[in-house]
Amino acid sequence: MKIKLFFLVLVSIITSAYILNQKPKYEQNLPLPNILWITCEDISPYLGCYGDKNATTPNLDKLASEGVLYSNAYANAPVCAPARFTIISGMYASSAGTHHMRSTNKIPENIMFYPEYLRKAGYYCTNNSKTDYNCTGYGEIWNESSRTAHYKNRKPGQPFFAIFNLTISHESKIHQYNPDSLIHNPDEMELPPYHPDLPEVRNDWARFYDNITTMDKQAGDLLQELEQSGLKESTIIFFYGDHGGALPRSKRFIFNTGTQVPFIISIPELYKDLSPGTPGSKNERLVSFVDLAPTLLSLAGIPKPDNMQGDAFLGDYTEDKPDYVYFIRGRMDERYDMMRGITDGHYRYIINFMPHRPYAQHLNYLWKASSMQVWEKAYLDGLCNEIQSRFFGTKPFEELYDTEADPWEVNNLAGDQKHADTLKKMRQIMKNHILKLNDGGFIPEGEYENIESSSLYNYFQSDDYKLEEIFDIASIAAKGDKQTLDFLIESLKSPNSYIRYWAATGCAILGEDAKKAKKELELCLADESPDVRIAAAESLYQIGGKQEAINTLEKTLQNDNLYVVLHALNVIQELGGNVVKALDKEIKTVKKRHEKNHYIIRTIDYFKIQD
Repeated sequence: MKIKLFFLVLVSIITSAYILNQKPKYEQNLPLPNILWITCEDISPYLGCYGDKNATTPNLDKLASEGVLYSNAYANAPVCAPARFTIISGMYASSAGTHHMRSTNKIPENIMFYPEYLRKAGYYCTNNSKTDYNCTGYGEIWNESSRTAHYKNRKPGQPFFAIFNLTISHESKIHQYNPDSLIHNPDEMELPPYHPDLPEVRNDWARFYDNITTMDKQAGDLLQELEQSGLKESTIIFFYGDHGGALPRSKRFIFNTGTQVPFIISIPELYKDLSPGTPGSKNERLVSFVDLAPTLLSLAGIPKPDNMQGDAFLGDYTEDKPDYVYFIRGRMDERYDMMRGITDGHYRYIINFMPHRPYAQHLNYLWKASSMQVWEKAYLDGLCNEIQSRFFGTKPFEELYDTEADPWEVNNLAGDQKHADTLKKMRQIMKNHILKLNDGGFIPEGEYENIESSSLYNYFQSDDYKLEEIFDIASIAAKGDKQTLDFLIESLKSPNSYIRYWAATGCAILGEDAKKAKKELELCLADESPDVRIAAAESLYQIGGKQEAINTLEKTLQNDNLYVVLHALNVIQELGGNVVKALDKEIKTVKKRHEKNHYIIRTIDYFKIQD
């Protein structure tokens, strides 16, 4: 392992030195282009130029008429911080252990973020202003990074790369408002079929579109400022959203509504040879956030570093069109889940590795929206139809959607024999990608601190990580097929703790059908891995070992590892009120000990709501 890691680091250092000595092919007759990024938050392609009749977005519609609109652009993660890591690094978050929300895992010292390459190429790089990259271990990235950072502060004649983050469309902006102040008419909102038709839901949609209109005005101001500065004709403009959203069942979920984003690029006449199309055209190429860093470097004449996993779609080093885009979902705030997905722009395939967890696990932040609160109440009152009720139920192992015929993704084709070949093909492609990537999401988050490596990324790339074997047991476990119980029982004895974890999780998914595994699960209560103990306790509680399970969870809550405690609290929540009451004393101790961790506090406070 050490030899392999040394080789990887050496290659990375040599490659970086080579890259930083490259010069753009057009540098001899054209200056480096300025690059302006305008980003907004939590919106799917809810713009007039995308055909959205609810949208009022004249400035961005104009930008699209002057540039190229991408109709198949996606965030690889459906929430901000993991998505932002992918943007800044050109790497899938799950390859570096940064796929869980608000991760603090360290990246290797030899991995550079794209602004570092641009700065070495002569760019003045500014960020206005978000810096939550979901990781630690990086150094100085920007020339300026603040709410006042601006390209105007560069040296005369110096090319710039500038980001402006517009936050008005963030989901938090629909949490509190006066319905009487709405500009868009709630009665005219087109609701997705999974949302119940209730006044609060319509109001939230109208408020969301009001915020998008405000965001459009802010984007227009930035574009006007660029033009008035005399820099428009030397600046390539990008506009995009940071992931989908922001109403319930979009942001945080790897459905189309959570991952597809508006994406517009405008290239001035001076650099027209770089343009992917004529003004006002649409480009159907699949692009995703993992492609942004290599594309930026390509526009600056810089080849892609070895660690970057995306494909440049503009510039000197443009690569072939990808056939698929890949998606990840890990822990969202205080709730654990695991989903992986792909799309070819027509079909979307999703694997749920934790199908026993409902889509609608209670998230404190999500439930601040009135639309989420009334949706849940309508469900509990029996007022939702079958499509609207699914969000509160457990998940199927696999999902397959025809997003052209079914844009809201409510008709799961995974069990339709007519689509068996498509399902089989996408299932294999998904597996191949996970293995090629060395996806680290198959390791419980609580285990990360026990990994003896300079970084999670280096461990995932090493031979010590037996991913194919782990993937196979995770897939078998997630299917919930009682015919596989004997295999799960045998896997509980594996020397690999990650395999034991998935075997125990598979027993928990089987519920009462796992009774035959009771003896082996009881042995797992003494496992060296806390996450294995937690998964075994969840299964045992369902098959008659209630007191043993409660005792194990009580001891686990005393663990010093924050993510082990959070995992235990998640399981306690799923097991219900009797377990919460039995562990009341220890839960209060946990709350006091972790009073500064809002994920722990949110989880425990929800116990009170459920009493």
